[in-house]
Amino acid sequence: MEMDQATQAAAQPAPAKANAKTKTLNQGYWQKYGIFYLMMAPALVVLIINNYIPMIGGLIAFKNMTYASPSFFQNFMDSPWVGWDNFHYMFTSSDAWRITRNTILYNAVFIVMNLIVGVSFALMFNAMRNRRQAKLHQTIMFLPYFLSMIILSYLVYAFLNPDIGIMNRFILPWFGAQPIDWFSDPKWWPVILPIVNTWKGIGYYAVIYLAAIVGIDNEYYEAAHMDGATKWRQVWSITIPLIRPVIIIMTLLQIGRIFYADFGLFFQVTRNAGALYDTTLVIDTYVYQGFLVTGDIGMSSAAGLYQAVIGFILVLTANLIVRRISKDDALF
Repeated sequence: MEMDQATQAAAQPAPAKANAKTKTLNQGYWQKYGIFYLMMAPALVVLIINNYIPMIGGLIAFKNMTYASPSFFQNFMDSPWVGWDNFHYMFTSSDAWRITRNTILYNAVFIVMNLIVGVSFALMFNAMRNRRQAKLHQTIMFLPYFLSMIILSYLVYAFLNPDIGIMNRFILPWFGAQPIDWFSDPKWWPVILPIVNTWKGIGYYAVIYLAAIVGIDNEYYEAAHMDGATKWRQVWSITIPLIRPVIIIMTLLQIGRIFYADFGLFFQVTRNAGALYDTTLVIDTYVYQGFLVTGDIGMSSAAGLYQAVIGFILVLTANLIVRRISKDDALF
């Protein structure tokens, strides 16, 4: 009995010691990492204000917005809840299938072309012997990336103008073909838009992949050359496998935005021609027209919320698939 009491008495200070040790560790953690949280604070504040607080606006998708008051907040509070009516109306119309199909298919083509063309140009730049010429070509390819869609739309219009465009006046007659009214015939735009998008953005992707290729240790190529491997074998057996993490990350980032279309590309370049809507109307232009043209803010919010939720699910799904195949290559 006395031994038990002595044991209990000796064990009593242990919790106090454990609490003191935990407190010391916590103080050490904040002393070590507190400065980093302080450095992140401005960016976190901007992220919360710019990205997370506006998410409250997603509730508009479940309301029938009225405009009785000059205050938007008051209109939001007074507007009646309509549940899923906005979504039901959108999905029962033909527009839901059309905008979803166009958005996904175009972005899928964009992802494939950005990958294939971007890696191809990166390999060509890396293989150029004259580094000065390589830098010159990289700069020339990168310039379209900085052009606004307004300027790009006029460049495309200079080519495709039905009356004085370069295609109808020079190129098609040279091949003996008849002029085409490009802005009235929708069948050509599934080809035109991927070409324009690739031309504008390929410099960015080529530079990203080139940076990954340049970082590969040259000893791998020297060993492969000594074993008699050709240039193509070195590309397939060394370069592509070693830049695979970068390829996966870039592809996942694009998949995350597969439900988001470049508004300027689909609105400015096509000049918002109604005759092309069957192949050029995407979710972003649909939201714009629903909000500014028809004034239906509830329908526009429903389309935007649908876009965001499906995009989020696609990111999680794509990352899960990559994680199943190669855990080290997943984003999270």
